[in-house]
Amino acid sequence: MPRVFAYCRVSTLDQTTQNQRLEIKAAGFAIEARRLIEETISGSVAAKQRPGFTKLIDRMEPGDVLVVTKLDRLGRNAMDVRATVEQLASSGVRVHCLALGGVDLTSAAGKMTMQVIAAVAEFERDLLIERTQSGMIRARAAGKQFGRPPALTTQARAAVVERLAAGASIAAIAREFKTTRQTIMRARDASLKLVQQG
Repeated sequence: MPRVFAYCRVSTLDQTTQNQRLEIKAAGFAIEARRLIEETISGSVAAKQRPGFTKLIDRMEPGDVLVVTKLDRLGRNAMDVRATVEQLASSGVRVHCLALGGVDLTSAAGKMTMQVIAAVAEFERDLLIERTQSGMIRARAAGKQFGRPPALTTQARAAVVERLAAGASIAAIAREFKTTRQTIMRARDASLKLVQQG
């Protein structure tokens, strides 16, 4: 007989998991106290980063059943929920979501539901990419520089090129400018490139 676990989560300390426990009981699931995992953690935290949920995953074995009241108990967004359900399914764990009529998300009907969730996850990912790209375009237009600041200022690079031309070693110049040999070699290579292009 499969072992049945339940995962109940609330976001803040002033909330309680009592309603979730009652809902699971009303659905006909008799969960032993040691198999009821309750956690107070923000929904914005990915499932795999939640201490209680991680312990639950470690305890579960193939054939076990996990009951949740809503999909948002399993992850912070559609992408996270999908990854969590796929991880559980690959471990042989069945997932029942009461908000979806108690459907087993690893069954045929559940897999169809997961395909819809996957489509929503892809849509969310595409929107995120679009918003990120739009934000970067706006920032560039406003003159924002991306990436690490250069190790050497324009004046320092010119001084490095002068020191190289005077015959100083790369290691000595790196010590003088308190930087790495690679930085000095990049400055040298960039200077040579400019000379070749000119």
